[in-house]
Amino acid sequence: MSWDDTENYRMGGSYKWPSLADVLEYRRQVKEVVIDVIENAPLEFPITPQSPWWSLFMGMEHERIHLETSSVLIRQLPIDHVQKPTNWIYAPPKISDAAVRNEMITVPEGTVRFGKPVDFPSYGWDNEYGQVEMNAPEFEASKYLVTNREFFEFVNAGGYKNKQYWTDEGWKWVTYCGANHPTFWVCQEGCKSRCGAALSSYSHCLPRVVENGHANGSMNGETNTTKYRYRTVYDVIDMPWDWPVDINYHEAKAFCKWKGPDYRLPTEAEHHRMRGDPDPSTDILCDPVFRKDTNINLQFKYGSSNPVNMFPATPLGFHDIYGNVWEWVEDHFNGLPGFEATYLYNDFSTPCFDGRHTLMMGGSWASTGSSEASRFSRYAFRRHFFQHAGFRVVKSANPAPVRLCGCEVYVLGVGVEDNPVQLPICDKEKCWLPSTNGQFQYEVESNLVNLLDEEYGGGIQKTNSQIAYYESVVQKYNCKTSSALHIGCGAGYTSLMLSKTFESVVGIDYCGRYINSAMQIQKDGRLKFGSGKEAKIPDTIDAKKVTFIQLTWLPNEIENHDFVLVEFLDRVISPTSWLVKLWECITTDGLLVLSTSSKWTIDSLTREIGKWFKMVENTAQRDKMITVWKMKN
Repeated sequence: MSWDDTENYRMGGSYKWPSLADVLEYRRQVKEVVIDVIENAPLEFPITPQSPWWSLFMGMEHERIHLETSSVLIRQLPIDHVQKPTNWIYAPPKISDAAVRNEMITVPEGTVRFGKPVDFPSYGWDNEYGQVEMNAPEFEASKYLVTNREFFEFVNAGGYKNKQYWTDEGWKWVTYCGANHPTFWVCQEGCKSRCGAALSSYSHCLPRVVENGHANGSMNGETNTTKYRYRTVYDVIDMPWDWPVDINYHEAKAFCKWKGPDYRLPTEAEHHRMRGDPDPSTDILCDPVFRKDTNINLQFKYGSSNPVNMFPATPLGFHDIYGNVWEWVEDHFNGLPGFEATYLYNDFSTPCFDGRHTLMMGGSWASTGSSEASRFSRYAFRRHFFQHAGFRVVKSANPAPVRLCGCEVYVLGVGVEDNPVQLPICDKEKCWLPSTNGQFQYEVESNLVNLLDEEYGGGIQKTNSQIAYYESVVQKYNCKTSSALHIGCGAGYTSLMLSKTFESVVGIDYCGRYINSAMQIQKDGRLKFGSGKEAKIPDTIDAKKVTFIQLTWLPNEIENHDFVLVEFLDRVISPTSWLVKLWECITTDGLLVLSTSSKWTIDSLTREIGKWFKMVENTAQRDKMITVWKMKN
């Protein structure tokens, strides 16, 4: 996921794991907080985001997500590194010997409403809330999810060798990974796993070798009767042709292109139309989580997918609208109207509102809890990612009711990638919507030019005045000068100038364009911008003392700094989520400086951080209010 690739290698690969003693102490402190909530917080129903209990449910539901994502990772491991748990049951490979005929069903035109009501009595992630009403023109959709047997026709026709079936992004993935078939199919050609890192050269598709009467990659008593076999989480089994194929978005799109010019994936609105769910305000049993429906393969009913014709259809005739595998849809991940990020986890959804993450609907056999297995669940991954995900196909002569995320996101080391419409028919005037992550507005070139001019050009006198003030408070309060943390470093000028005072400086920002510019200036000492302008730092600056990092949050590595400067509270989605972490970033005798716009008051800042900090000084500089804080004893 491009937005967190930088976080996987944050701190330049210098991350050091904490000691066992530190981990145990941290766990002890967390346990105390959790027990305090359980024993002392009022338990009033329904539990809302304002309740302390909401944070506990957030933790439990997030752990449920990890159950599912971890099962996919286990599925990618070498087969001899895993052991099937006791009572782990796979679904039957088929229901009958009759071939599954995947006919198309017509869904009439209609209005669809979706989004979770704020008063619905179950936990929800921030992206689920809000309300959308759309008109969905008539369309046809396949009765079943596309099966392994159907997808075999595409593979056998050379689908992975033919560029014309793939989007540009999808073909780059195919050629980079050397994909020949779905990643959880097993052949005898030695295909690489393509799972990355230490597994990049591992092969699920080892040639069959029989030793001591047992063939590698098989279960006892089974024979290799086909070219392809199938990797479950814990075993390699004979291909279950009637199970849905597990693929990523690129593969699903290629299949649709191969099938014909009129075929595509459903949209989020169309998926809701196929469900035919009742209004959520009428009865909580409209949600499968509350029904405990035994005719849906959710919540580990089986430890695998199931035949697509195993369970009853919806009233409109569709099978596995919920459960079995997630369904890729055409919509980009974005917040619904009225979206608000929670300060408890403000980057759960927001970094993915970038037009590069595509929605999945309906849950899988490994989806559990009140968010994943819910009718309201909205999850998304990069289009090359694997989950327990499949698809069904749609045909329509009408514009698709789709919501695409129109935003320019700068990826470090890559730049801005094209993001063309991938639908045969859609209303290009209506389908593009702005990202509900307002932080992405700063990724455009014009904002970068304005920032560079503010820091290095026409606004440099003002910037230098503020830096002089920061240096004065360091002296005034005898602040130690081992390390400084600059949160919201922008294009890096202030971070670089602080290196005159501090032995080391860490400058962080969420904006890729800003961090990239800071790194370029750090490397070359200058950067041309705008119409003949140049950003430049003095030759006397030791730029090597500064580390620039792109982060969407404050991880554990960002800690124990003598001086912490925060300058971007007016351009982040949730200032609270950054402010509540500051006490973890600073030494007990350190100095915190907040530079904010005039919309902030001392009272509002005190409400946010007064639990940990006391204000010792404040001043106004033009349109800025600068406050100085120290940790409370």
